[in-house]
Amino acid sequence: MPKIKTIRTKKSPEGWELIEPTITEIGNQIRDVENQAYSDKKKPEQFWEIYKLHHQRSRYIYEMYYYKKEISRELYEYCLQEQYGDASLIAKWKKTGYEKLCCLHCISKSQHNFGGTCICRVPKAKLEEGKLVQCKQCGCRGCASGD
Repeated sequence: MPKIKTIRTKKSPEGWELIEPTITEIGNQIRDVENQAYSDKKKPEQFWEIYKLHHQRSRYIYEMYYYKKEISRELYEYCLQEQYGDASLIAKWKKTGYEKLCCLHCISKSQHNFGGTCICRVPKAKLEEGKLVQCKQCGCRGCASGD
């Protein structure tokens, strides 16, 4: 969650106006999802939409800096410092084989049986045909880079 802006907070760097509408829109979507009633969903399913939006906001910042090169390094670091993007997730995206990683839960060995990774990290070519694969933590249907 981004920090609250007050008089004492550091001013946003130049170029913030370019990405602010998208960042704010995704932040509002996250708040809307948090305020919804979840009577018909299981407990883990309640957070799937939040994970998806969090991933979308981090991916937007990542692509604007690394691929499109439309924002400065100063603005990129400001976004990560203010927690608009997940720095740990972006660091994984830079590594080979993790380019499409959905969340850090899927590669955390402590949260899976036998110290493995999530089923969504298995390439689709190695799974049975016609089998629906969905992560129980985040709802991802396959984020392995070798698809």
